[in-house]
Amino acid sequence: MSVTGARKARFGLPILCAILLATAACSTKAPDIAYSSSGIDLERRAMALREVRQLQDAGRRVWCVPFARNASGVEIRGNANTWWGKAHGLYERGVQPVEGAVMAFAATGGMPMGHVAVVSDILSPREVRIDHANWKRNKVTLGMTVQDVSAANDWSQVRVESNPGSFGKVYPINGFIYPSRVQ
Repeated sequence: MSVTGARKARFGLPILCAILLATAACSTKAPDIAYSSSGIDLERRAMALREVRQLQDAGRRVWCVPFARNASGVEIRGNANTWWGKAHGLYERGVQPVEGAVMAFAATGGMPMGHVAVVSDILSPREVRIDHANWKRNKVTLGMTVQDVSAANDWSQVRVESNPGSFGKVYPINGFIYPSRVQ
């Protein structure tokens, strides 16, 4: 074997292994979710995720409100259950999901401060995906499916896919807050 061949054999295999490990590590971190960039601001989402990582690295809690505010651009402060009322006269509101809009969950006995999430994809007239924080304690979930189960097809009652293929109980929704301000 030549000197060049020996070098290739000695360095080639470790380099190949390092490349394969790096590729495998990268592929396990990216979510297996396709997103449309037509309505959701991908730069805002990336900024919101960076802030979440900083909070987690500092041992601090991640909440739905700052994540939704950062990811959507809807500049409302206060507990999630106040967002619907505070949006009145400030932001457009409605009952139809739109990519980039904030889904405002109403307060319930089990969720007294309400919840807010950002619509990341429209799957069908009665099914969307959302990005949100703290549905699972101190975590961000991207691309979680939500189904409209309201009798009137008005998105007033939904089920959230907490585990793949498993939709939980029914939650009341106030509606959607659109990132465009009232003129």
